[in-house]
Amino acid sequence: MVDLSFYVGVIGNVISLLMFLSPVSTFKRIIEQKSTEEFSSVPYVCTLLNSSLWTYYGLIKPEYLVSTINGFGVLVEMIYVILFLIYAPRLMKVKTWSLVGILNVGFFGAAIVVPKLALQAPQQVDALGFLCSGLNIVMYASPLAAMKTVVTTKSVEYMPFFLSFFMFLNGATWTFYAVLRWDFYLMVPNGMGCLLGAVQLVLYAIYRKAKPSKGDHMSQRLIEEA
Repeated sequence: MVDLSFYVGVIGNVISLLMFLSPVSTFKRIIEQKSTEEFSSVPYVCTLLNSSLWTYYGLIKPEYLVSTINGFGVLVEMIYVILFLIYAPRLMKVKTWSLVGILNVGFFGAAIVVPKLALQAPQQVDALGFLCSGLNIVMYASPLAAMKTVVTTKSVEYMPFFLSFFMFLNGATWTFYAVLRWDFYLMVPNGMGCLLGAVQLVLYAIYRKAKPSKGDHMSQRLIEEA
């Protein structure tokens, strides 16, 4: 008999899929404008690393409901990063390439090779789970820069609603799944993701109708250039 965790995991897969696809409208805008404007590549680079590690974690534990959706996430995030590299200004391209090299190539490779060389199989799963948990927290925290921009400019233009909404739902669902499976490596970061997603939704509710003044935009540009 299939237990409750399977059904919750399937729901989590659907919500995660929608979360991975939620920036599509943002990248449609980027393609139309042929510019990344004020959008940051950091969330997408971090999510690519995070999805890659969770895919590997799900394969070696095994947690196939975790590995399947994150494998899809790897594909989607790679497309986002490539589009960012195409349309970003030169300085942002250099920054993005640096992050990709350090995180998605160097760090990811080390996360696979080092435990294999230094640890036994059961310890490898624990080490990877601990690492995935920490990076999941980084992924969920990466929109903090966007939250700062919202407060500074009094505009939600650069914090897409659906990304925040599905981040909240995704965190809540996978936290429930982790409780049922008693997997602390899934539970801690997704609980934090649920909390941060809720904070973003509150900010969206506060500033969604606010119209930033010209002075607000000038102040934000001075802050970014400082």
